[in-house]
Amino acid sequence: MTDEQWGVLRSNICKTIGDNNYKTWIEPLEYCGLENGVARFYAPTNFFGNYVDQNFGDLLISQISSFNPSIRRLAFAVAEAANTVEAPQVQKAAPEAQAPQPAQEDLPGAPLDARFTFDSFVVGKPNELAHAAAKRVAEGGPVTFNPLFLYGGVGLGKTHLMHAIAHELRARNPHLTVLYLSAEQFMYRFVQALRERRMMDFKEMFRSVDVLMVDDVQFIAGKDSTQEEFFHTFNALVDQNKQIIISADRAPDEIKDLENRIRSRLQSGLVVDLHPTDYELRLGILQTKAEMYRAHYPGLQIEPGVLEFLAQRISTNVRVLEGALTRLFAFASLVGKPINMDLVHDSLADVLRASERKISIDEIQRKVADHYNIRLSDIVGPKRVRTFARPRQVAMYLCKQLTSRSLPEIGRRFGGRDHTTVMHGVRRIEELRQQDGQIEEDIEMLRRALEA
Repeated sequence: MTDEQWGVLRSNICKTIGDNNYKTWIEPLEYCGLENGVARFYAPTNFFGNYVDQNFGDLLISQISSFNPSIRRLAFAVAEAANTVEAPQVQKAAPEAQAPQPAQEDLPGAPLDARFTFDSFVVGKPNELAHAAAKRVAEGGPVTFNPLFLYGGVGLGKTHLMHAIAHELRARNPHLTVLYLSAEQFMYRFVQALRERRMMDFKEMFRSVDVLMVDDVQFIAGKDSTQEEFFHTFNALVDQNKQIIISADRAPDEIKDLENRIRSRLQSGLVVDLHPTDYELRLGILQTKAEMYRAHYPGLQIEPGVLEFLAQRISTNVRVLEGALTRLFAFASLVGKPINMDLVHDSLADVLRASERKISIDEIQRKVADHYNIRLSDIVGPKRVRTFARPRQVAMYLCKQLTSRSLPEIGRRFGGRDHTTVMHGVRRIEELRQQDGQIEEDIEMLRRALEA
């Protein structure tokens, strides 16, 4: 096949695979002859040659056979090695003949946090599906859903699960090439490769991994060139049956300025939501962390009710919750005092103010009245019959738990009652929660409705 024929062939291939694929994968090839049924090419890198052979090999052979029916296969060699070998000898093929993958420590990824493992991840109803999916992927083996897409708000455990998957995969198979990085790092590496004209190195690096993990993928939205490269990287890895794990702060269809083809790809696997934490999960996290801290602060005692109070008051962000507990232990150790409610208010005043729920006493009273099917006037009125007294105590209890209002102020909002009446009502509901399953269920249902 002559150079002129190769030119005609390339034009036909461009029409078949499109300008973008042609410019990326075919144009850089250098045709160097057909011998003994083997069409030989120089390619920029070993990865490049292997990729063309795997994805466009049949098309090339079909096109070349129109000029020379004797062609049986293709062979690729790295262009820079042309003056050191007699002829290109790198052929498609056996896994052991492929270019070695870069070592994990050479990959441009983010460091993994040693604390973020499956053992340290507290599982509850809001995150149990995400945890189960992450564990399944971390076991390795055949790819069952690709990609795994984890999403949720700040501090709900996405990054913890991503790090845990990477730790587990590397522990189970040290030879596996696992690349974990943020979307911003992906974008930075892409721009750097463009600037330094090293796109082939970039493509080889990111498309030769066994597992690609990208955190906070929403940051590539609106970055057209980065999205284009991410899309092709995604497709190349999926075609090779390599696992992809993605996280974001929202579902794929809610990420603004994300290309539809990328959105569609992200939705093609398993999409799992990490729901906001509930009271039980927050309390479980605090109890787990408190046990860890006791080893570092021997002798420190936590009085009953402290962890429960923190789990109620700090509900939006697990990081803030854990940070509050860390500060609490450190403060108690420095001043030599037990961890009680006084210490909580002294050392966490700013955190409690920042996390104060914007729930009003009026809203609580209305919700409780609706729940028990009584009038609002009966909640604040003077009648002491049980039908009204118990809902009134429930409302007082929720006001104490969900607002920062003082007992005297709460009393005034309940028909001018004394603060001791409020205190009695709160204590009574605390007792009943332990004894009466219906009261416990009512409290939780009302709390969730108010926090929604």
